[in-house]
Amino acid sequence: MWLDLEPRGDEVAAVYAPSQPSKDSTPFTPDSRQAWLRLALAVLIGSVGAVGMWSVVVVMPVVQQEFATSRGAVSFAATMIFLGFGVGGVIMGKITDRLGIVPAMAVSIAFLTGSYVLAGLSTALWQFIVISFMMGLGTSATFAPLMAEASHWFERYRGLAVTIVASGNYVAGTFWPPLINWSTQAYGWRATHVGIGIAVGLLMTILLLVLRRVMGGSAAQDHSNAPPPRIDLKMSANTLTVLLCIASISCCVAMAMPQVHIVAYCGDLGYGVARGAEMLSLMMACGIISRIGSGYLADKIGGIPTLLIGSVAQGFALLFYLFFDGLTSLYLISAMFGLFQGGIVPSYAIIVRESMPASEAATRVGIVIMASVFGMSGGGWISGVIFDATGSYAAAFLNGVIWNALNIVIVTALLLRARARSRLAMA
Repeated sequence: MWLDLEPRGDEVAAVYAPSQPSKDSTPFTPDSRQAWLRLALAVLIGSVGAVGMWSVVVVMPVVQQEFATSRGAVSFAATMIFLGFGVGGVIMGKITDRLGIVPAMAVSIAFLTGSYVLAGLSTALWQFIVISFMMGLGTSATFAPLMAEASHWFERYRGLAVTIVASGNYVAGTFWPPLINWSTQAYGWRATHVGIGIAVGLLMTILLLVLRRVMGGSAAQDHSNAPPPRIDLKMSANTLTVLLCIASISCCVAMAMPQVHIVAYCGDLGYGVARGAEMLSLMMACGIISRIGSGYLADKIGGIPTLLIGSVAQGFALLFYLFFDGLTSLYLISAMFGLFQGGIVPSYAIIVRESMPASEAATRVGIVIMASVFGMSGGGWISGVIFDATGSYAAAFLNGVIWNALNIVIVTALLLRARARSRLAMA
């Protein structure tokens, strides 16, 4: 990767991160080698801690069998994880803004370790469901707050850094499911959950201690001296947050249709659920490429134009699902959809950091990410309702296109406003 790891003095200014500098505190320069070391540690932490988003999908059938319940009832555990993930993003974001990423991540480790051990000891389905909410809370710090924190470490490569951190979620989705499946078959889901809790607690604690050391040994961080916002939309932070939340919900309702239903869709077409699972895996793998590529693009043209490009591209991919349902076509469209949508959600974090003060970035990002989680959850449910009513996924795909169009309208309005403000500033 062609990155200038030693920025010139006239490119960035030194920033003192700690609000209570310790004796070992040293000046921190954005985009420096230390920034990239922090980023590498953040990705590792995110890749380990994001296990909470994927484990329930793997163990759902065996949990259903043990508690002798319905698929719908046990699926509520996944809903609670999403809810905890969304709410936790705001809570952990607030902690990050006030105290720094280290205390927020410490809380995350405690919730993750405790919830997995308790899940392994649960004796009733309702207990497993309640504990799943705790898993979501613990996992939340590894996404929105971590993206916001990484945005303070970079100026020239801020977009790339944010999307690299966000990719940790997809990395976790690549290696955790097969590992959990193997352990569940060999030792049972209860022992697997206890093992995950212990392993994640130890690994994340070690990585967090190293990150704390690299950041200067201070647990409390002050972001007041972080690089300032790049754009001024002449809009209150609350108004912009609301608009970004609506845009986030609309794009994620559209995004949920293929991600949640592609396996069932392939089964209905007669290709089998295994083919659908392969398409979902391909979609996620391409999403990693998309996330990193969108970050590089955002550093060149900005977060708002990058989001608009991703949203328009996602809309076209959804349209292709309406007109092509051959096996080869679905593989190609799924890969294309992954390449288009992977960078959309991290773009919101980039926009927040480009247009809002650093002191509240983690909280604002957490709020917008919570909205995206609600969009994903609601979008998956709405698509299922539409299918039940029509007996076909065609109307569900069309519903996604309509919601995606709303996202395009909002983002286009923000882009036009940003360009108008830029022209006024130059005049």
